[in-house]
Amino acid sequence: MTSTIILTSLAILTLIVLSAFFSGSETALTAASRARMHALEHRGEARARAVNRLLDSRERLIGSLLLGNNLVNILASALATSLFLGLFGEAGVALATLVMTVLVLVFAEVLPKTYAINNADRMALFVAPLLRWLVRIFGPVTLTIEAIVRLILRLLGANVERRIDEAAAHEEIRGAIDLHAREGAVVREHRHMLGGVLDLNDLEVSDVMVHRTNIEALNADDAPDKLVAQALAGAYSRLPLWRDTADNIVGVLHVKTLLRAIQAAGGKTDALDVVALATAPWFVPDTTSLQDQLSAFLKRKAHFAIVVDEYGEVMGLITLEDILEEIVGDISDEHDIDVAGVLPQPDGSVKVDGTVPIRDLNRAMDWSLPDDEATTIAGLVIHEARLIPEPGQAFTFHGFRFEVTGREKNRITGLHVRRVETPKQRRVRKPAA
Repeated sequence: MTSTIILTSLAILTLIVLSAFFSGSETALTAASRARMHALEHRGEARARAVNRLLDSRERLIGSLLLGNNLVNILASALATSLFLGLFGEAGVALATLVMTVLVLVFAEVLPKTYAINNADRMALFVAPLLRWLVRIFGPVTLTIEAIVRLILRLLGANVERRIDEAAAHEEIRGAIDLHAREGAVVREHRHMLGGVLDLNDLEVSDVMVHRTNIEALNADDAPDKLVAQALAGAYSRLPLWRDTADNIVGVLHVKTLLRAIQAAGGKTDALDVVALATAPWFVPDTTSLQDQLSAFLKRKAHFAIVVDEYGEVMGLITLEDILEEIVGDISDEHDIDVAGVLPQPDGSVKVDGTVPIRDLNRAMDWSLPDDEATTIAGLVIHEARLIPEPGQAFTFHGFRFEVTGREKNRITGLHVRRVETPKQRRVRKPAA
């Protein structure tokens, strides 16, 4: 009798250990980082390859784990009921239910799953080789169960086909970046760079181009001496050439090409044919995504393009540097002119030029103002106010107060922006009496 009790107890404990293995394995494989597993597989890690193969057939894996878990739990409960009936009679049923509930809940569910969720990658790598054999053994049963489940779901109208959603994948990556940034694993600059790469498909050329009002261009009808002087005095290495009107771009002049021509002419500039030195302009639609434009720049080995709207009117220009700055931030060199566009104030507010892009302001101040409906901070104010405000007018939206400090004709030239505290934030900041 005693030996039977000991053997039954050992069998129950063994089954609880197996139940813990199944529960922990399910949690570990569900929470394991797919990106890290793929990286380890590329490095030649065999266990990571096993993890990826298991996750590729997730339904079969979950079916095998649930099948194994239910088998051992039911068997353990049956043995415990039989054991307690022999020891305590009819009361043994209730006692076995209570004891097994506690044992299974603590040791076969909460404990292994808590460990697995905190050590998901390590545990997934450890259990993957064993689970591959388990999936093979339970294969015929799980295939049958999977077919029944799919049939029931189809009858209920649920879509069970796996599809790769690019937008969802991007959002998952973006969410992971933001999460790690909040936890301190990713610094702010790196978060902006990684997010900038993901934004290339969401942004259009018109969002980052240099607007036509800010283009530094040359009149092709000017005298060669004047064109050379303007080109050398400018801050850019490539300059558009226009004739008759600013919309009629006839070429793009590279300053290096101009300097070579001046050297070949012995320093004489009065006889230079500057227009002949220019390359043909490249026109691109303003609705082109930054990802497509970047690919086009790389394919053409070009750095400069003129942006036009659907009617062929010149909207601005875009360079390879403009796109790269969306990823790495502002790129400046010794020839760049530093224009004060964002001026933080001691009280935490900011004085901003109206032409400052919203994305640049967000990046500089670590804010999250929306840029879906407008490109510049002035455009955002006009969009929200539904009018062109006068100096002195102020508006509050998106948790900020925008005061107009300057306007020229129909353009907002200056704004004073400060964050608006909620009543709850003011109570938190208020010192205790």
